[in-house]
Amino acid sequence: MAAPSTGLTVAQVLERSPAGDWRPLDPQNTLLMDLGSDGSRQVIIELAPRFAPRHVANIRTLAHEGYWDGLAIMRVQDNYVTQWGDPNTEVPEKAKPLGKASPKLPAEFSVPLKGLPLVRLPDADGWAPITGFVDGMPVAADPKTGQAWLAHCYGIVGAGRDMAKDSSNGTELYAVIGQSPRGLDLNITVVGRVLQGMQHLAALPRGGADMGFYGPSEPRTPIQRVRLLADVPETERPALEVLRTDSTTWPALLQARRVRKEEWFLHSPQHINLCNATVPTRPRMK
Repeated sequence: MAAPSTGLTVAQVLERSPAGDWRPLDPQNTLLMDLGSDGSRQVIIELAPRFAPRHVANIRTLAHEGYWDGLAIMRVQDNYVTQWGDPNTEVPEKAKPLGKASPKLPAEFSVPLKGLPLVRLPDADGWAPITGFVDGMPVAADPKTGQAWLAHCYGIVGAGRDMAKDSSNGTELYAVIGQSPRGLDLNITVVGRVLQGMQHLAALPRGGADMGFYGPSEPRTPIQRVRLLADVPETERPALEVLRTDSTTWPALLQARRVRKEEWFLHSPQHINLCNATVPTRPRMK
């Protein structure tokens, strides 16, 4: 049986949400990536240590030591991903040193479903028997295998790898900028999601015929710097908060998206899927 309508629009649900249903950014698990020659285009990325602890720890080290500073966007493939890192990673004498970060990590494709604080979605999903959210992240799961994993939805951030399953270390990252490529699930370590600034990744010039990788004559968008929020003075941190997916507002918001009460809608979908159940952010309330 479908849940009853809230009788509210999406905007009204969010307007009436109590302050306790929102959480601040976690300084230890948030990245600020400043793009462009002047660094004016900022992308805020939330990391997922519950699902990829080794990769997230490595990414923290890389950001703390300034690994991505001065590197670039290497790939923009239409309806797929924007990818960044060191264009010279395959040339040892030119590759940027990793500092204290680990050069090799185990694959972290999934975690045990048992004990996971999953807020389930009742809506059907074609890719997994169970879907829902944990810590604001879109999660799919299979009770037969007992495993859960982060799903490749729009804005999700993963660690690029080669043929070997354990060939990612977090130095080369990508964000999904197109229709959710769920076929990548359980094949790549997912490390987090973009909270704000997707327009700066999705609107970049597309790369060439080689899967969107920029050729020698194609200009790359520079990365001025990537910082861990904990390394940024408090006065310079983004004043942003995130809706908790374990809150009372979250299911009300989902239902308002299923049963649309906005005047414009002539038809309500009566359905929502994992990848369009996006988690809102807002300026931090004082």
